[in-house]
Amino acid sequence: MRYIIATLGCKVNQYETQGMERLLQSHGHRAALPCEQADAVIVNTCAVTAESGRKSRQTIRRLHEEHPDAVLAVCGCYAQLEPDEAAEIGAAVIFGAADRAKTVEAVEKAVAEGAQRRDIDKPFERRVFEALPAGAVDGRTRAMLKVQDGCVNFCSYCIIPYTRGRLRSLPLDEARAETARLASEGYRELVLTGIEIASYGVDLPGRPGLADLIETVAEAAGEMRLRLGSLEPTVITEDFCRRSAATGKVCRHFHLSLQSGCDKTLKAMNRKYDCVRFLEAAELLRRDFPGCALTADLIVGFPGETENEHAETLAFLRRVGFADVHVFPYSRRPGTPADTMPGQCSRAVKTRRAQEAQQTVKELRRAFLQESVGLTLPVLFETEENGFWRGHSDTYALVCAQGDHLRGQLRQLRVEGLEGDLLKGSLV
Repeated sequence: MRYIIATLGCKVNQYETQGMERLLQSHGHRAALPCEQADAVIVNTCAVTAESGRKSRQTIRRLHEEHPDAVLAVCGCYAQLEPDEAAEIGAAVIFGAADRAKTVEAVEKAVAEGAQRRDIDKPFERRVFEALPAGAVDGRTRAMLKVQDGCVNFCSYCIIPYTRGRLRSLPLDEARAETARLASEGYRELVLTGIEIASYGVDLPGRPGLADLIETVAEAAGEMRLRLGSLEPTVITEDFCRRSAATGKVCRHFHLSLQSGCDKTLKAMNRKYDCVRFLEAAELLRRDFPGCALTADLIVGFPGETENEHAETLAFLRRVGFADVHVFPYSRRPGTPADTMPGQCSRAVKTRRAQEAQQTVKELRRAFLQESVGLTLPVLFETEENGFWRGHSDTYALVCAQGDHLRGQLRQLRVEGLEGDLLKGSLV
């Protein structure tokens, strides 16, 4: 069977797509070449915002038109919420945000026998963490390991708790075993990902925390370095920082879920921290991980946000001194409390505020990268073009250097200059 898999959304979706592709290849199937018609098209969808849902529908339609004779399978958060829409577009196999292994089985059966299947469960009845084979399909540079699923934070703008359900965690012994396997296969970096990894372990016996997981994984990581997925500021404590730093494996890059730099807006979002607590988290990380890069997500134009509160957020970005920030104009999502809040901002206001935030972020990113010039950084090299190799430092800065056969190598690099957002240097 020749297949095509398209992925929208977060790193968890990317991980689950990799897991499905590894299952397909283990069953003897292969990816369709660009010039071939596929036997099956699988679209792993996103629905975190209304715009995400629109992009999911657009991708489903496009691939269905390009491969009209292929079995069309749709899974993920959009399919969880809108299975009837997926069926109207032409999906023969429809699964929600769970059971990726069963999705693969259903696709195989549909191709072989023409059997259609729709399997949409009830998210809040999920109790078991679904383990999938970890590791990239091509190459042995960076692998992802999903260690947690589900979220019960119920932020007022977010639909994800209604698609991903309750908190479920990968047991420590299974995390250790998967890490050891990936290390033995030659990977050099392991990304620990999940929907809300700060809540890791609350469902497991003994309630191990994220620091326990990091210590466990670090012991089995061999030569792999560890990179953490998005973190809630509330998980950043003195104990967490001290124990994580002591492993000597954790990269100096921390993506903290900010969303706003205004306490009033954070409260309206139903976030579980304020700006003072966020600053405390930043200071703790910088104490135990000197020179670390702090990045974040930011929503601008949230319902009720005033011009003064927007300015307050921009000032907060500068106060923290982020290395980078992903800026998103607020996108209404039906089914969430924020969708019916008063004070909805116009598209023009949201666009302008996003541009202003992006300009601030551009200045911060430039300043952080400029501070890297003259330093020696550990870099994991990944791709080559015209004799120049590119990779990422432990601070997740993009780095370029000349060398021979550097793919998958973790090397020390002396940073000598900055070109745009690219650090350039020479191997030590």
